[in-house]
Order: sequence, then C-alpha cells, then structure tokens
Amino acid sequence: MNLASLAAEAASRNSPVRVGLIGAGKFGSMFLSQVPTIAGIEVSAIAELEHARMVAACTAVGWCAGQIDAVAYEESGVELAKRDDVDVVIEATGSPRAGTEHALAAIEAGKHVVMVNVEADVMVGPLLAKKARAAGVCYSMAYGDQPALVCEMVDWARATGFDITAAGKGTKYLPIYHTVTPNNVWDYYGLTADQARTAGMNPQMFNSFLDGTKSAIEMVAIANACGLDVPETGLSFPPCGVDDLAHVLRPKEFGGQLEKRGMVETISSLERDGRDVFRDLRWGVYVVFEAPNDYAASCFKQYGLPTDSTGQFAAMYKPFHLIGLELSISVLSAALRNEPTGQSREMRGTVASIAKRDLSAGEVLDGEGGYTVWGQALPLNVAQNALPIGLAHGVRLKRNISAGSQIAMSDVELGSDTATQFYQELIGRAV
Repeated sequence: MNLASLAAEAASRNSPVRVGLIGAGKFGSMFLSQVPTIAGIEVSAIAELEHARMVAACTAVGWCAGQIDAVAYEESGVELAKRDDVDVVIEATGSPRAGTEHALAAIEAGKHVVMVNVEADVMVGPLLAKKARAAGVCYSMAYGDQPALVCEMVDWARATGFDITAAGKGTKYLPIYHTVTPNNVWDYYGLTADQARTAGMNPQMFNSFLDGTKSAIEMVAIANACGLDVPETGLSFPPCGVDDLAHVLRPKEFGGQLEKRGMVETISSLERDGRDVFRDLRWGVYVVFEAPNDYAASCFKQYGLPTDSTGQFAAMYKPFHLIGLELSISVLSAALRNEPTGQSREMRGTVASIAKRDLSAGEVLDGEGGYTVWGQALPLNVAQNALPIGLAHGVRLKRNISAGSQIAMSDVELGSDTATQFYQELIGRAV
C-alpha cells in the first residue's frame, strides 16, 4: 500500500530504481510510456535486436530525443543483465529459450528479475525462483499481466481465511479456434491482413491468444505459483459471465463444472453458438472462494457478493488488466521490498504441444501461435513426457504425428540449451 511513497523517497535520495528492459515490444513499450511520470524509476538500458527498434519504441510512447539518448543500448540481453547501472531486469522478449538465459544471467549478476516472459516462466520458473532466492534477489511475475493479478487475488482470499475454489481469467474462445493458423487469424478479429499489417500486428502472436495456447500458458503459470490444480483433460473454457462465476465454477458435486475444489480455468466470452456472453469477463480475472462457515456465508449475501444458489461460494473479479501500464508495481516491489508480485513455486502442470494438422517426419515445428501446434494445459502427471509448447519452436519431428495428437519430447530432436535442461530437471524432480 506504500509503493508510491517508497519510490518517492528513493527519488528524493537520488537513488531511483534503475531498470534494464530486454525487449521493447508492446508490453515493454507500455511500461516505457509510464516511466516519465513515476518518481523513483529510471530506465538505464534497453536491449533490442536493433538500435532503430529501441528508438522507434521510445519515440512511439512520447519520449524526446534527450530521454532516448540518455538510455544505454545493448544488443544482447545477457550483456544488459551484467550492467552495473541496472538494479532490476525486465525480461519481455516472449522467447522461452532466450528468456531463460537472460533471467539466469541477471540472477547470477545479482539483479532482480521481473519475468514478463510467461512462456519461459511456465517451463522453468520454479528453478529460476529458487536460484534467485539463493542469490538474495527477487524473481517475480509481471504485475499487469493476468497471472500476477490472479496470484494477488488468490493471496487476498487465502489471507482473509477463504479456500480457493477456482481462479483464472476470461478470453474469447470457441473449440474451432484450436486449429486456426496465422493465415486466417484476422478473420476472427474482424480485420483484413492489410489492416493488421499496417497496424504492426504480428499474426502468430495474436493467434496464440486465439487458439487457446496463451490461456493454457497463463493458467499453468497460475497453478505453479498458487498451488492450484490443472484440469485432467485440459481447460474447458465454459461460457460464463461475471454474475455466474460462483455458479459455474464450483465443484460438480454442487452442480458446477469443476472436477474438484482448487482448480484453474479460463472462461469464454462467447456462448458455443457464437453469441456474446452476458456481462462477459473477456479482459479480466477472477477468483471463486468458499465460506468456511455459515456466518461468513451470510456476510456474502449481506454485502452484495455474487454467490451461487447455496450462498456458500462467492466470486470476486477484476474486469480489466492493463499489462505494461501496471508493470512498475512489480519493479518497485522487487527493488524496494524484495517481494514478488507472484512467483512460480512448483511444477503443477505443463503446456503440451498438440498437432494442429497431420504432421510428417522431418517437419520443423513453429511453436506458439503457429501453423503446426497449439498448447493444451494439463497436469504434469498426465503430460510428463509431452513436448512443452515453449520448446516446440525450431525442432524437427522424428516421426509422423496425426492431427489432434500430443507430441512427446522423444518425438523431436531436442537441443541441449539451458531452458531444455532446466525443464527436464524440473519434471524429473516433480514426478
């Protein structure tokens, strides 16, 4: 509750939190747009593949030439992590392999890490967090992104004495989306390819949101951070509006759709026939929790909480998230409190790679949001041998895979990079 005060005090001491940003894409740019108005934060270095891309990102968010010139440019994220003028490293590349290397370099250099890169966190976050604790620095999820916001709500519910029934987010979903590719993704966003290209929109990235992969990544990240369970057969994306959260997201024994208490789930803003859900939560996050006694249940009703028909289950939700515009919360919390805004603790689940079409031996997979695979959230004990979606980019198939089948790690020519080694170490420990 006092981050702004702590940041202002740091500014008054002339010791602002110095940030190194790796990846000035949309998330990073949104953060950059806020920095000039936040006392106690300065960006000392930015890593991008090209200097021109860094300049373009800073210019687009309103920075003047003097502000841009004051920021050091690094082509390498590893080199940025080693800089003496960086206290907190923001990893925002979206590449699981590169993100793992960058975070590890930052931890070894004694820097706090804010991991925007959920793709890396969902695979190796628990191990990076352990290494950070051993080094006396903070490894944190990125506030503003949905996993961190859900972690905050789960923590709130538990700290007030409630058991978690379900937690997650909303999205736009229909079953047919799982096989959508970048070729036809814009049809589902109501855009033409030319309009999307003019706006600088990446079709593979936007397709990862549509085909269910991003939801799977985020739900497993929440499960790993909060000790919640992933559904045995994957996310079901039930259509649900905010008024029905406690009714739909309660255990089956009470008439709901959950296997049991303590689950992650993504709800859809579309009915299965394509109609809009009434009062949907497409952009928001939620938590459903259970009253520990009759007195608490009566308070739910007295204070207007949306409950199920029994009054035992209630819901809280946040209708929007502002991703990078809120990222400074994580930066300040890590640097001034050494406290994460959500942190992976254990491998509760994984995101298995599922073939979008019949695939042939020798084909190279193109990863999240691409033409070949989509990601399905599954418990680790169900998908221990599955190829995680984060490692499904640039790897060659050893055998034919039929459409809809899960791809195993043994089905591809895996490399020996750090992310692969860390993931194999983690799943070996967890089973």
